[in-house]
Amino acid sequence: MASVNPDPQVAVNPLPESAKHSAELLLSLATGPMLVGVISLNTIGSWLQQVGEASEEVFRGDRLPILPFPDPPPSSNDCVQSQ
Repeated sequence: MASVNPDPQVAVNPLPESAKHSAELLLSLATGPMLVGVISLNTIGSWLQQVGEASEEVFRGDRLPILPFPDPPPSSNDCVQSQ
């Protein structure tokens, strides 16, 4: 199998020096917004979980008032059975 680089002492550098610096600059500029995004998503996730737990408490039912239900009107079957 033939070697791609016949002289192992010579390093193959596909990018020029200016491209290396611009790539490093772009990477360093993208790091800050990426960290802010990750922290924001973590905060939003915990906030949504707290809102969900609070809504469970509202709809759980122990804090709702007990409604008075009126007695149902007597039906014709009730009159027949009581005689």
